[in-house]
Amino acid sequence: MITLYGISNCSTVQKARNWLVSNQIEYIFHDYKKLGIDQAHLEHWCQKLGWATVLNRAGMMWRKASEADKSKVLDQDSAIAFMIKVPNSIKRPIIEHQNGLIRGFDEAQYKDKFLL
Repeated sequence: MITLYGISNCSTVQKARNWLVSNQIEYIFHDYKKLGIDQAHLEHWCQKLGWATVLNRAGMMWRKASEADKSKVLDQDSAIAFMIKVPNSIKRPIIEHQNGLIRGFDEAQYKDKFLL
């Protein structure tokens, strides 16, 4: 089963969801703004993708964070702590599927992974 993680009002998440629906690919949507995200998922994503790839340091939530909070993000553990505290700081979407993880929306990559 495919699980798409993100927030519902994100335009990139909406593109990914629309692509999956239009290609009749079933998935589960996990809105981590509403439902949160656990440390185990973040550890797995950071292990596979790298914490600097999972943490969105170009996004609004990072820009809004205090300099004191940002200065504490130095490694995977501190990045995970920040992302648990501020789930909107996670890059999106992140898709878990039987063959691994995908971050973001790239139609060619989705075709390669999900279409025969």
